[in-house]
Amino acid sequence: MINFGTVGTGWITSSFIEAAQASKQLHLTSVFSRSEEKARLLADTYGASTIFTSIEEMAKSSEIDAVYIASPNSIHYSNTLTFLKNKKHVICEKPIFSNIAESDEAFRIAEENGVFLFEAIRNIHTPNFKILKEKLSMAGDVRSAILPYIKYSSRYDLYLQGEEPNIFSSKYSGGALVDLGVYPIYLAVGLFGEPKKVSYHPVKLRSGVDGSGTLVLEYQDFVCTILCSKVSHSTILCEIHGEAGTFVLEDAAPISKIEFIDSHTNDGQALSVLQEEKDMVYECLNFVRIIETKDHTEYEKLKKWSQIVLQITEEARKQNGIIFASEK
Repeated sequence: MINFGTVGTGWITSSFIEAAQASKQLHLTSVFSRSEEKARLLADTYGASTIFTSIEEMAKSSEIDAVYIASPNSIHYSNTLTFLKNKKHVICEKPIFSNIAESDEAFRIAEENGVFLFEAIRNIHTPNFKILKEKLSMAGDVRSAILPYIKYSSRYDLYLQGEEPNIFSSKYSGGALVDLGVYPIYLAVGLFGEPKKVSYHPVKLRSGVDGSGTLVLEYQDFVCTILCSKVSHSTILCEIHGEAGTFVLEDAAPISKIEFIDSHTNDGQALSVLQEEKDMVYECLNFVRIIETKDHTEYEKLKKWSQIVLQITEEARKQNGIIFASEK
């Protein structure tokens, strides 16, 4: 059992705590918020014994072995370094950092201090992702893929009213690509590896970030097209097109249903299994297993994927002059 704390009090933190508790491998001891009231409410809701309003004090606490960080994107890096330097394992919500320079330094400090650093990205740890990866050869030579994640954000209503929510702000390293796009990007990287070329075509907002966009990943013999948006809604399915057949996914995250359609017979075959509703439980279980068994092979794979994804989003942003405040 690993004792852990949390940074952040939003819905994603609650979801992670519930998944962690469902895993029966992680025990919540502490929560942090700049607001003592919010920290107390979260602690009382999930049975944490200690609250902190100081990151530095929390990082020194003997009550935690690991921390889950879900602060605003722009401060993931500084929060992460504080815990790594105090020899705590870090699970940082996606997008893990603003750019690859931050990633390189953070992973260096993690290694220097003998602890693990993970990006919390739920879809690649699930049974259905593993099935998809194992069965990918059924499609024969892949010739194209389209992976959408298009979901209207209620925070866009606030943006239209003149406010600037974190996710639509360059100050907080926001935008559709780094918020929603990372799910299908991870899917592409996990299945196909690192692309040869990246190009991005965003719809930029007055705040300087992208509200939506089309990302093109070029591979040796095919193109993967990723559509992401927080300002509109879509019912388009994810598809991977091969010469022998097509995989159809209901969503990039969660990967709840997978069907394979044979190119010659047009017959469909269901491949997916029923997953836990709290699907973050799978990443929790994998992170704990890596820590406890010191599985550096799996860790290095996840680290590589995380860095490729971050390189893709950074390149895509900078092609279009989407520069975060922390980079100026």
